[in-house]
Amino acid sequence: MAGLTLVPLGYVLWTTADMGQQRALDFLLRPRIGELLWNTTRLLVLATALSTVIGVAGAWLVERTDLRGRGWWHGVLCAPLAVPAFVNGYGWVSTTHLVQSFPGAVMVVTLSYYPLVYLPTVAALRRLDPGVEEVATSLGHGGWSVFARVTLPAISPAVLGGALLVGLHLLAEYGALQLLNYPTLTTAVLQQYGTGFNGPEATLLGLVLVAFCLLLLGAEALLRGRRRRARGGAGARREPERVVLGRRRPLVVLGLGALALWSLAVPVAALVRWLVRGTSAGLDTAELVDATGSTLVLAVLGGVVTTAAAVPVVWLAVRYRGVLTTAIERSVYTASALPGIVIALALVTVSIRAVPSLYQTLVLLVAGYLILFLPRAVVSVRGTYELVPPALEDVGRSLGCSGLELARRVTLPLVAPGLATATALVALATSTELTATLLLAPLGTDTLATQFWSDASSVAYGAAAPYALALVLLSVPSTWLLARLSLRSPA
Repeated sequence: MAGLTLVPLGYVLWTTADMGQQRALDFLLRPRIGELLWNTTRLLVLATALSTVIGVAGAWLVERTDLRGRGWWHGVLCAPLAVPAFVNGYGWVSTTHLVQSFPGAVMVVTLSYYPLVYLPTVAALRRLDPGVEEVATSLGHGGWSVFARVTLPAISPAVLGGALLVGLHLLAEYGALQLLNYPTLTTAVLQQYGTGFNGPEATLLGLVLVAFCLLLLGAEALLRGRRRRARGGAGARREPERVVLGRRRPLVVLGLGALALWSLAVPVAALVRWLVRGTSAGLDTAELVDATGSTLVLAVLGGVVTTAAAVPVVWLAVRYRGVLTTAIERSVYTASALPGIVIALALVTVSIRAVPSLYQTLVLLVAGYLILFLPRAVVSVRGTYELVPPALEDVGRSLGCSGLELARRVTLPLVAPGLATATALVALATSTELTATLLLAPLGTDTLATQFWSDASSVAYGAAAPYALALVLLSVPSTWLLARLSLRSPA
C-alpha cells in the first residue's frame, strides 16, 4: 500500500529532475511563487486553527455541557460534511462576490472542514472516562484547568488527527478556491497544466506541496508523542457531570445558530434559488440519473477498497512500532497533499508505460481514489485500533484463536466503528472528487462532481444547481452514519 501511494511522489521527482538545479531555483524564486507560498501558508495556518477551535468547542458543548437539544445540535454541526467545499464556494460566490478574498476563502473552507475535527473529538469525549475529570475537579482544579490539563491531552490524538486531515485537504483543495478566486500553489499547478501543459514547473510546485505535507506530518507526530492509549476497560458507564451554562446559554445558542446559518443556510438557499432558475430552462433528467449512478458506484468502491487498504498499515503502525513501520504509515500521507491532477498524471504515465491495459479503466480510477484518500481511512481506523488492548489478542491466541479467526472474533468487533467511519469518510470524499476523476474516469463515465464543475466553471449556475443538490443528497447517508458512529457509547 505504501509503495502504491509513493508512485505520484516518484513521478514528481522524476519529472522535476530534468529541470536542473538552476532552472528550478529561478522558477521558485519568482515573485509570483512567493505570493503563492504566502497565500497557501496563511490559509493553511488560519483555516486549520479555526477549524480545530470550532470543532473542539462544538464537541465540548455537545458532550460536556447542559446544552438543550444536544442531539439536534450534533446533527447540525455534522451537516456541513454533506455539502462539498466547492458546492459551498459555489453557493457563496453565486450570492455575493465579496467572498472572493482571503477572509472569504478562510471562511468557506473553515465552514466546510471543521466537522473533520468535530467528529473525532465528539467520539473521543464520549469514550473518555468522566471519572478522570471528576478526580481532577476534586483536587481543586477549575473548569478550564481540567479541560487543559486532563481532557485535552486525553483526546489529543483525535483532535490532532482531525486537524491533520483539515490541513491535507486544504493543501489539495482546488474547486472551492478556484471559484473563490484565491490563488494557491494547488490552483497554480492546475493553471500550469491547463494553459501550457508545463509539466516540470507544475510538478515542481507539487514538490513544494509535499514539503508542506511533511511539515504537517512532523508537527502532528511531535504533538501526538509515543504514549500508548489502549485500555482494558471502558471506565465508568455513566453520563459525565455536565457544566451548567447558566447565563451564558443564550450566547452559546446564538453562536451555534450563527454557525449553522453561515455553513448551511446560505449555500442551501443559493442552491434552491439557482435550482428553480435552472429547472425552468430545462433539465436533462437522464444525464442526471446516469451521473448519480456512476457517483454512487464509485463512492462505494472507493470507500470499501481504501478502508481495506488502511487495515494492514494501521496494524503495523500500532502493534509493531518502530522506525520502519512509522515510515510506512507516514508515507501514505504524502500523496494526499498533491492536487488530484498530479496523481492522475502519475498513474496515467505509469500505466501507459508499464501496464497499458489499465489505462482508461475503473481499476486505475479506484487506485487514484485509494492514493488520494488513504489518509482519511488510516486516521479513522487508527483512532479505534489504538484503543484495542493487545492483551485481548494475546488471550485469544492462548485460547486457540489465530490468524483470521482471531481477527474476526476479537479484533474486528472492536474496530468495526472505525472501519465504518473510514468507509463513510472516503465515500464522501470520492463522491466529490473532481480533478483526478476528470483524467482517470473511463470514457463515457461522468460523475455529479464533473458535471457540476463543467457548468459552474462556465458561470452556468442554474445548470449546475441540480448536480450540486444531488451531490448533497447523496452525501446525507454517509454524514448520518458518521454522526451516529461518533455518538456510540464505549463498549
